[in-house]
Parts: sequence; C-alpha cells; structure tokens
Amino acid sequence: MSDDTSADADASAGDDFETELDRARDLLDGDDIDAVHVGVVRDGEVDTTFAQRTDDDPDGPGLRALALLAAHVRLVAAEAGVEPSTVAGDAATLAGQVEQIPASTDQIPDE
Repeated sequence: MSDDTSADADASAGDDFETELDRARDLLDGDDIDAVHVGVVRDGEVDTTFAQRTDDDPDGPGLRALALLAAHVRLVAAEAGVEPSTVAGDAATLAGQVEQIPASTDQIPDE
C-alpha cells in the first residue's frame, strides 16, 4: 500500500509541476509584458536570463528590474512562510557576500 501512496504522491507532484509550467507559459503569452526573469534548473545546473523592453524613460528599466526582484522576494517568502522583509534581509546579506553569481550548484561554496 505504501507503494501506491508513493506513486500517487509522485504523480501529484508531476501534475503540480506541469500545472505551474502551463501557468508560466500562459503568463508569457502576451504583448503587455514589460520584463521577465527566468531561472531554469536541469541536472543541478542553473541557467538564468533577464530581458526587458526599453522605452524613453531612463528610470523605467531599473524600476522594472526592482519590481521583478520584489515579486520574487514575495514569492520566496510565501513559499517559506516568512515575511518578505526576512527574505529581503537574507538576500541582501548574501548579495554582499557573493563575489560572483554561481552558474551551477558545483560553484556554490561549502559552508
């Protein structure tokens, strides 16, 4: 019986992932997008990209990038069950300690 429960959990996790993937594709299917930041993990390797539309407003790109960061902080906070200020503080501390952004998990230093 535990095999059935494990298989059901795996199927549910797979369904959840597919649902989130479909949701991301739906969000990207629009002409009103100002900017996008994507992180993809395959076999422990992290690929990230950032793109934004430019306009005549010199502050626009910076504000859009900051808005994306704020949205990501809120998402991580919700997933972790903590306040966004906690995540932002931890991220700021880590950012001050990181000399380069790791491109793979092999580049993350051991503690």
